[in-house]
Amino acid sequence: MVVDDEAIIREGINRILSGSEFFVETYANGYLALEKLQESSFDLLITDLKMPGMGGMEVLKSIRVLQPEMPVIIITGYSSVDTAVEAMKNGAVDYVSKPFTPDEILAKVNSALEKKAVLVDDIYLRKELRDNHGFDRFIGASAEMQKVYRRIMQVAPTDSSVLITGESGTGKELVASAIHKNSQRRDQVFVAVDCTSLAENLLESELFGHVRGSFTGAVQTKTGLFKVADGGTLFLDEVANISLTTQAKLLRVLQEREVTPIGGTQPVPINIRLITATNRNLKTMVADGSFREDLFFRLNIIPVDLPPLRERKGDLPLLIAYFLKKFADEMGKEVRGLAPDALALLEEYPFSGNVRELENIIERAVVLVEGGLIKKEDLELTLPEDEEGENIHACSLIPQSVYELKERKRHLREIAVEPIEKAFALNALKRNNWNVTRAAEQTGMLRPNFQALLKKLGISIRGQWDN
Repeated sequence: MVVDDEAIIREGINRILSGSEFFVETYANGYLALEKLQESSFDLLITDLKMPGMGGMEVLKSIRVLQPEMPVIIITGYSSVDTAVEAMKNGAVDYVSKPFTPDEILAKVNSALEKKAVLVDDIYLRKELRDNHGFDRFIGASAEMQKVYRRIMQVAPTDSSVLITGESGTGKELVASAIHKNSQRRDQVFVAVDCTSLAENLLESELFGHVRGSFTGAVQTKTGLFKVADGGTLFLDEVANISLTTQAKLLRVLQEREVTPIGGTQPVPINIRLITATNRNLKTMVADGSFREDLFFRLNIIPVDLPPLRERKGDLPLLIAYFLKKFADEMGKEVRGLAPDALALLEEYPFSGNVRELENIIERAVVLVEGGLIKKEDLELTLPEDEEGENIHACSLIPQSVYELKERKRHLREIAVEPIEKAFALNALKRNNWNVTRAAEQTGMLRPNFQALLKKLGISIRGQWDN
């Protein structure tokens, strides 16, 4: 697919690639291209960076959701390093500067398709890794998540205690499960306990067990989860929420490798691998006396820190595509993807609930959407504001270069001006029965200038730029 607002560029690339036995489709703007991409697949996209209405960068970001594995080459008349870097950050595999030669565009296309072939092989390898090593529920290829995958594979073969830290919704139990599935204990039981779901006395009974008659309601002897997990892995989620009394008993279990049931007198030996997790800062809790320092050192032999979603936004398109397919399949709905304004909102959204919150947002949108494309309003989201009513996240998006500053200003101008321009042009056309000449005269514009405005806004009069 080739997308460029200049017919001579579209036709030129079409001739070059068709002569090399490529099948090419061309589109004059990003809106038409995205509409086609919602129903058809392509091996490669070539798009101009600067186009009226929807620019190449917006097309590129939308592609990451619609067809995340398709390589994209950006055409730019601005052969600056900043332009290329920005395009690469957003997923482009390469860029070519105007003017370019036939040999140059062919070389870029062949190189991109070779990279895609390697990527497809890599996808199959990663699928095998997920299926055989418990990574099947992880979605993300960012550098931040690659660090997590490497740490899992490093610690899994050992029996060392692991402390997983991260905000709520980042996938701490997924990491614990992956560590177990890649350990020598993979054929044994994996037991997960949420330490916030039970009162202190019930938590102790669940963990250590109790003998019949040891307390009111203990009508029979109960085997504790430490013993249930014997030979396997015990995962204590939100371990920061257990009391100091239970912390002391947990420390003794880890030191002695044996557990005494409540009301019992004989310790029972255990052989477990302990993995714990928390969304709180245990070092701070140690400092204020709410968490035992000696237990912290026992638990924190191998730390694994999970990044929040806002620090791995490069994974956002993959996650969106995954959840879209999941919920569309479950509900039997045909949802093609996200409109550019919806994707832009999600890119700026802070996701305090991380991946779990994104999953809920996409599920709600799939339920509410009436057409095949999820729009901004279907997300039912608003960015948080500070006390003075200003958008907190938007204010934090400070440009890091002159190029980023120019792009941000251009984008904001488009958002503010384009709706007014469109309303102005449509109103003039309707008043003059869709006659371009009369509409231009009535508004005080020259006819060529009015036509240029219509073209920029994507307004077609019976498919032609004429009356």
